[in-house]
Amino acid sequence: MFSLYVHIPFCRERCPYCDFFLVTRSGFTERFFEALAVETASKAPLLKERQIGAIHFGGGTPSLVPVTCLAGWLTQIADLAEVTADTEITLEANPEDLDSARLDLLKDAGINRLSIGVQSFSGRKLRALGRAHSSDDAVRTVSEALARFPSVSIDLICGAEGESLAEWEGDLQAALRLRPQHVSVYMLAVEEKTRLWRDVQKGIRKLPGEEQQAGMYRQAMVLLSAAGYRHYEVSNYALEGHHSRYNLSCWRREPYLGFGPAAHSFLVQGACETRFSNAGSLLRYLDDSAGAVDSREVLTGSQRFDEEVFLSLRIRNPLSVGFLRKGDKLGLQHLMEVLYGLRDKGWIRVDGDKVTLTDEGFLFADLVAGELLSA
Repeated sequence: MFSLYVHIPFCRERCPYCDFFLVTRSGFTERFFEALAVETASKAPLLKERQIGAIHFGGGTPSLVPVTCLAGWLTQIADLAEVTADTEITLEANPEDLDSARLDLLKDAGINRLSIGVQSFSGRKLRALGRAHSSDDAVRTVSEALARFPSVSIDLICGAEGESLAEWEGDLQAALRLRPQHVSVYMLAVEEKTRLWRDVQKGIRKLPGEEQQAGMYRQAMVLLSAAGYRHYEVSNYALEGHHSRYNLSCWRREPYLGFGPAAHSFLVQGACETRFSNAGSLLRYLDDSAGAVDSREVLTGSQRFDEEVFLSLRIRNPLSVGFLRKGDKLGLQHLMEVLYGLRDKGWIRVDGDKVTLTDEGFLFADLVAGELLSA
């Protein structure tokens, strides 16, 4: 499958925990979409005769920009590649941006999947996270979106300051009452140089410990799985047929093309795999969007192997012992010792030649990958 990603870099303000590339100056919106059209035209040869399986508007906050701008770009893409009625077209959105009229406009523009940054249904927790919407906003927006769109995803964050297991369970139960088709569960990460990181460093804020966060993650696994959601990726749960096609294709290492500042791309041409990214500067992008590529790397065999291990484990895709031996420098016996050690911890299953993560192993996916690669 071939996918497209568009980075819309505008936000009203930066959340304390966010380290994504964004700007809080909305006056550049018109110039941004003009530059986006230029970049898209410059990449026309890469789009020729492509059937697009998924389009993802990320950010930033794509729900902030005029719907006419989104619709105009989708029209441009439809002239350059094959976009069908089955193409998944996702827009990331915040509850405070979406009223009934805007939801209708988004649907009419061709958006068929919304990913809503709810983060919590608790007013106290939303304030702790620095979010602009209220609990009522979240419930209203998700309800109205479910009435209009065939697939709705919500994001939830666990591990906020002062959060208890009971408060987290309240978030999960509120989500289950609404029953969106997809739920993403993220443990709050303290990213370096964010406002949250500075507050934690100064002792102004204290977050739940790792064991408390792990307990919240396990609670999500129990409740969401019991309600019929399939835990198909470390952070993601979906009702049957409603996984994120775009995200799953990235984890499967399928090609995608990125547009906008700081957007990444991954292309496969025969045996050659290339990753490249645009500069993380809005002003540079506006000045020369056709030449925005800032870095380019042709992957070595070793890099491809490492990616396969890390990404396969995230989606519980079985890895064969034979495949793992391609990177094994110390022989089969040492590799099997590592595998059995991880199995004894309850993190993986070893079934003949196949290795997969357990539910508990999802908590330690990166650590498991690191152990396998070091073997």
